[in-house]
Amino acid sequence: MGTQASVKVDWSSLWKKEDWWALWIGLLIFFLSLPGYYGIYLLGWVPRVAAPWVNPSKSVVVVGQALTMTKAYLGLNPVLSILFFYLFLLAILTIAAKAMGHSARRFAAGFTIMFILTFGFWWLFGYAYFNATPDQYAKLHITWSIPVGADGILIYILIIGLIISNLLFYKRKLPAVLETGARTEWYIKTAIVLLGALVGATSLRYISLAVTLVERSLIAIVAAYLIYWPISYVISHKLFKLDIKWAATLASGVSICGVSAAIATAAAIGAPSIVPATVASIIVLFAAIELVVLPFIAATILKWAPYAAGAWMGLSVKTDGAAAASGALTDALISAQPGLAAYKTWVMSTAVMNKVFIDIWIGLWAFILAVIWVTRVERKPGERVPAIQIWFRFPKFVLGYLGTWLILWGIGFTVGAAMAAKFMVGGVTPQTELFRFFFFALTFMSIGLTTRFSTFAEIKAGRMIAAYVVSLTIIILIALGLAIAFFAGLPPPK
Repeated sequence: MGTQASVKVDWSSLWKKEDWWALWIGLLIFFLSLPGYYGIYLLGWVPRVAAPWVNPSKSVVVVGQALTMTKAYLGLNPVLSILFFYLFLLAILTIAAKAMGHSARRFAAGFTIMFILTFGFWWLFGYAYFNATPDQYAKLHITWSIPVGADGILIYILIIGLIISNLLFYKRKLPAVLETGARTEWYIKTAIVLLGALVGATSLRYISLAVTLVERSLIAIVAAYLIYWPISYVISHKLFKLDIKWAATLASGVSICGVSAAIATAAAIGAPSIVPATVASIIVLFAAIELVVLPFIAATILKWAPYAAGAWMGLSVKTDGAAAASGALTDALISAQPGLAAYKTWVMSTAVMNKVFIDIWIGLWAFILAVIWVTRVERKPGERVPAIQIWFRFPKFVLGYLGTWLILWGIGFTVGAAMAAKFMVGGVTPQTELFRFFFFALTFMSIGLTTRFSTFAEIKAGRMIAAYVVSLTIIILIALGLAIAFFAGLPPPK
């Protein structure tokens, strides 16, 4: 007769665990943003770098000032907005850090440095020549740029973190104050909670605009994911002999939503923190390569099937920012060609739509892997594992991701998708998106600061990089076939 593992519920995890604090902070920001549906912007004072910018005096805007339904923040100076933003994040994060047992003074000092570095380089690389896409050149009165898009700024932030860690401190350890502030998993988990709001609002928006494209996107994504993950896992584990936790985390990262999926998977299967951090670094670096290369290939070989070109970007390019930027670049390259102007914005919309629906898999797959790891992989012979163990293993921040998404969908299906999308995009998501992007930026800076290339050698990351490259190459080719199969031949937009 099997033995059942004893389980003791520890309620203190609600205020002592990073997972729970990511959930609480993400939900706090989300619920503070919800009155924006009615034109009440409780977070309208937050600042946003207006990338791409050319005039420094207009490089930072107050989010509420860009929303036409309020005049509450018209007199707020952007510099004061940045200060308020810093103090707000400092307060809620330091309270959480203290509750989790960290030194409040040390964390506050570390976060202050992280904030200065992250916001400062967000602003610097918001300069148009660092990120503008070709479709923006005329409006900005420029003729060239490094066309990574506004979300591509995250790549620059990662590189800055890597330079600080591996060049400035290559002979010694990173200062303790930076290590304290560089809380990679906490920041990304909070960002994932807020990602649910983006998924909810954006998917409603596209449902209301293009039902046919949505249907094909969902079918293509289901088909893609059922193929992507097993292939990547087998390549990583069987061919390159990676440990099962490394292989599973890498497979999710290359198959679903890049960094977010890798973090969620690692949490679900109990992988050490070095696993998602290393995989995330690889994902981001190769996403930058995809962003530079794939749009030009798509604009050349798929100009006869513009929707397929956009879908290929969404199904292939990892990380939300890189996928959106690649979609925008592909859109600009294709719509500029003779006879294809009608497809402007639709190529990018198809790319983003596919990527958004891929994001939906994060929560579902985290749950499935938590069940598999608890009941199969880690179960001892003869042991009966109680169902509550699945709850303990399941990453709690994913509940926030699913919750924010489903709340917005609930509103949408109550009042109508088109009306809900209009008010969400005009009121709710501008506030949550600012926080989501900044938490992602903090994550990328943290990944850079805590990634030492010497560690790659120690853990023999060469095999992992090779497994990722092989998996990604196969997935890109499969994605091309799926994009053509599902999106070629659709009539031009009217």
